[in-house]
Amino acid sequence: MAVSLKYDGSFEGFLTAVFDIYDLKLTLFDFIHPKHGEVNLFNEIHDVITDEEKSDRVWKGIEQYFSKKGRSRLYYTFLSEQKDIENVLFETIAYAFKSKTNIENDFTYSAVLKVAQMARSVHREKHRMEAFVRFKLTKDNIYFSAVTPDFNVLPLISKHFEKRYADQQWLIYDLERQFGLFYNLEKVEIVSMDLPKSLDVSKTDASTFTEEELDFQQLWKDYFNSTNIESRKNMKLHIRHVPKRYWKYLSEKQP
Repeated sequence: MAVSLKYDGSFEGFLTAVFDIYDLKLTLFDFIHPKHGEVNLFNEIHDVITDEEKSDRVWKGIEQYFSKKGRSRLYYTFLSEQKDIENVLFETIAYAFKSKTNIENDFTYSAVLKVAQMARSVHREKHRMEAFVRFKLTKDNIYFSAVTPDFNVLPLISKHFEKRYADQQWLIYDLERQFGLFYNLEKVEIVSMDLPKSLDVSKTDASTFTEEELDFQQLWKDYFNSTNIESRKNMKLHIRHVPKRYWKYLSEKQP
């Protein structure tokens, strides 16, 4: 009978599920991520209890056959949160365990190719978030940014912002996934807040943000407009470097 492995959505939970597959000698199975939550009514449900010891054992096995870059690809691919991506990851890991060699660049194997392609997409989104996140100073003296990335990249950008903005408190909040990174001048913590998904990240509300922030936003827009030479506009090139879906984060793009 086919088994559906229901796990908590964490990477450690996924690795625990991989351990359980081998431990229980499962041959027909799928994964149930909380975000997708689709259950095959004909499958037996196996509740995966995230276990650090189990996940560590699987990860140590992965370390034998994947380089640091290859392991990053697996993690980045997991953070894509694409439907059924766990099946692709498991197939890649199982292929490596069976081959007992490094297969991470064997792109003739469809799952390995898919992992490389998806990891590249997530990596691109990570860099764009690092480039286009804009903070606004709240009346609580916290620099705040609300984002809606295509993939779950907040775990990947934490170190970048902690290093770059070490002298100020900041909060980057993912409206889609309803969690954020808060830096309190000492460390980064994961926080959850009751913010509406409909929050307009392009607006600077006077009831929330400082008067200085409002002035700065206007000053920046004025500067941008004054240095923008109309006759030299190349919108095709501009959009290639700054895709339209990131414009909502940029004050100079607001009316």
